[in-house]
Amino acid sequence: MLKQYLQFKLSQKLSPQQIQLMKLIQLPTQAFEQRLKQELEENPALEGGKEENDSEYDDDLDNTKDEYDDNETIDAGDINIDEYLSDDEVPEYRTQVNNYSADDEEKTMPYAAGTSFTQHLINQLNTYRLSDEERDIAEFLVGSVDESGYIRRELPDIMDDLAFTQNVFTTEENIEKVLKIVHQLDPAGVGARNLQECLSIQLHRKEQHPDVALATNIIDKAFEQFTKKHYKKLLQKFDISEIQLKDAIREVERLNPKPGGSYAGNNRRVEHVVPDFAIKIVNGELELTLNGRNAPELHVSREYNNMLKGYKDTKKKSKSQKDAVMFIKQKLDAAKWFIEAIKQRQQTLFVTMSSIMHYQEKYFLTGDERNLKPMILKDIADEIEMDVSTVSRVANSKYVDTPYGTKLIKEFFSESMTNDKGEEVSTREIKKILETVIEEESKKKPLTDEALAKILKEKGYPIARRTVAKYREQLDIPVARLRKKI
Repeated sequence: MLKQYLQFKLSQKLSPQQIQLMKLIQLPTQAFEQRLKQELEENPALEGGKEENDSEYDDDLDNTKDEYDDNETIDAGDINIDEYLSDDEVPEYRTQVNNYSADDEEKTMPYAAGTSFTQHLINQLNTYRLSDEERDIAEFLVGSVDESGYIRRELPDIMDDLAFTQNVFTTEENIEKVLKIVHQLDPAGVGARNLQECLSIQLHRKEQHPDVALATNIIDKAFEQFTKKHYKKLLQKFDISEIQLKDAIREVERLNPKPGGSYAGNNRRVEHVVPDFAIKIVNGELELTLNGRNAPELHVSREYNNMLKGYKDTKKKSKSQKDAVMFIKQKLDAAKWFIEAIKQRQQTLFVTMSSIMHYQEKYFLTGDERNLKPMILKDIADEIEMDVSTVSRVANSKYVDTPYGTKLIKEFFSESMTNDKGEEVSTREIKKILETVIEEESKKKPLTDEALAKILKEKGYPIARRTVAKYREQLDIPVARLRKKI
């Protein structure tokens, strides 16, 4: 039997302009400046700087709309854009996490100067007397050192690469012999294949005294027990006192686990984040400002508008003139849309951040994370009557300069839970209390997750042990055993 079904499907198709607006909203200050520069270069009808007021000019602009104006408005609210934007389009700025001072004049990215790390090591090799084969191996090993200072490849792989890429046929024994020379280079520990070898190299190069000798023995002969902080086993194994062990551990703590990171000329780019907003406390009141770089002065080209006027006054219109005027109209429309989109971007950013600021007013006045209220994206979206995806684009990619440092806006969002009084509290508040409890614990006998859960319950936060473990991991705090100190 054949059945007929009537199905209604409601879908909302977004225009390319709406999608572009969403992308503009997502951009933080530096990326926005790059996008602005690109638009100014690609569209000659768009110009930067102030434009003198001219009523006749404004009238001409209005007259250019007629049949070429699609009358489409851009609405940043009540649209779900996520399915239209590919996850592959993650801008490079999303990977930058360092903070930046709120200096609107700083426009350049500084780079580390000087000799590269690799060249620094090769220069040292020149002071050693090596055969041609040894030099080839040594330079290849130095070229395999990563930015942390390690060679993380196995010797058989290095031997194969030397044969295939350098035409150097040698043995693992020879490579090991040359590697010992590389281990003599500065900074101490460079060329190590793992953390244990890195620490051992540094200890063997230190001036020897009882504490260093004991530390060397521990790293060379009981590294696993050391990393797992099995102090009782170390005391028994080396037949030493707690004071001796403590002094030896202090020697290890002075070492550099990443010798490559200490070299200033390793050519790593220094990344910065420019705060998109600033919050100040003025006479006990919060004051919000949007970074001035987000409000550029733009106007439509007078020259392009004059071209249209000239075409309008021409009696005979050739096909080439018509094609030219279509191009001019297109560029003028794009320029006017871009200016309008930037205004809407400014408004969206300011309204969103203003709502967040007032929602978390107690925190911004005190700087105490325990005053952060539970807040999810929907809370702000409902208040400003915009889509959750729009708020997400502001929160995930923007920074705000506060009296307590530069913060990523999404850090102010958190889920809620109910305390023993039936009140809703932020999970950020619980994490802060958990962090404080761990800071104040006895490091000789750190608190287990179960003990932490009990303490939190006594403070009015009844959460399970597994939840404590989850929050501890999110705070990047190790388990009790690894927090132990002698």
